[in-house]
Amino acid sequence: MEKEPYVISENIGHITWLTLNRPKQRNPLSNDMMLSLKETLDNAARSQETRVVVIKANGPVFSAGHSLKEMNAKREDLPENNRQQLIKMILANCSTLMRSIMSNPKPIIASVQGPATAAGCQLVSACDLAIATNESSFCTPGVNIGVFCTTPLVGIARNIHRKHAMEMALTGDAITAEKAEKYGLINEVVNPEELESATTTLAEKIASRSAQTIAAGKSMFYQQIEVPIADAFALANETMLNNIMSKAGDADEGIGAFLEKRAPNWKGL
Repeated sequence: MEKEPYVISENIGHITWLTLNRPKQRNPLSNDMMLSLKETLDNAARSQETRVVVIKANGPVFSAGHSLKEMNAKREDLPENNRQQLIKMILANCSTLMRSIMSNPKPIIASVQGPATAAGCQLVSACDLAIATNESSFCTPGVNIGVFCTTPLVGIARNIHRKHAMEMALTGDAITAEKAEKYGLINEVVNPEELESATTTLAEKIASRSAQTIAAGKSMFYQQIEVPIADAFALANETMLNNIMSKAGDADEGIGAFLEKRAPNWKGL
C-alpha cells in the first residue's frame, strides 16, 4: 500500500495549494484520488483563512484521467461481482467532484504543468481559472479505445465552442496549450519556470478582494449561465441588489474606499 497522501494540502497565506500526488501513475483520477481531492476541497471551503484554492500536480503529467485498470477491475465487495456498479460509482464520484469545484465558495485555479487527459482535462474545465505551461496538452482520447468521452465533454463544452469540443472528442487528438488558450479552456500560457509565480500572482490578486463578494458572485455566475437570459438577469439583479444593500457585506467599504482613494479593509468571510 502506498503511504503517501493522494493529495498534498499546503496553506501559504490565504492560498491553499492542493497537489495531486501519484506522479508514477500519472496522477489518475482513481476513486481514492477523487475522494481525497473532494475532502481537501471541502476543508478549504470551510476554512476561514483560505481565500483561493490552487490545484496542481507532482510529476510530468497533470492527470491522465480515470484509472483504466481500476475501471476494468472486478471487485469482490460488489454485489455479484458487478463491474457495472463499480463504474457507476466511479462516474458518480467524478460528477460529484466536478460539481463541488463549481459550488465551492472559494475561487479554484488549475495550475497545469503537463498533459491533462480525459477526466484530467475535465478537471481543468471545472476549475474557475487555469494557467498552463507551453509543455502542457489537453485531450479527450476515449474514442481511441472505443469509449467516447461523454463525461469530460460536459465541462469542456461549457468552456469552449461545441465544434472545438466535438473535434477533440471525435479525433482523440491532443491540443497544445496555445490552442487551449485560444479555445477558452485555459486563461494563460507560460513557460514552465514561470508557472508557480504566475499562479501565485493571480491567486494573490484574487485573495486581496472581498471573499464575501466573490463567494456570492461565483455562486450566481454558475446559476445564471445555465438558465434562459431573462432568468439570468433576474438572478444577477437580485445578487447585485443584495450585495450593495447588505450591511454585513463589503460593498459599502469598497465603494467608500474607492471614493476616498484608499485601500479597502474587507471584513473577511
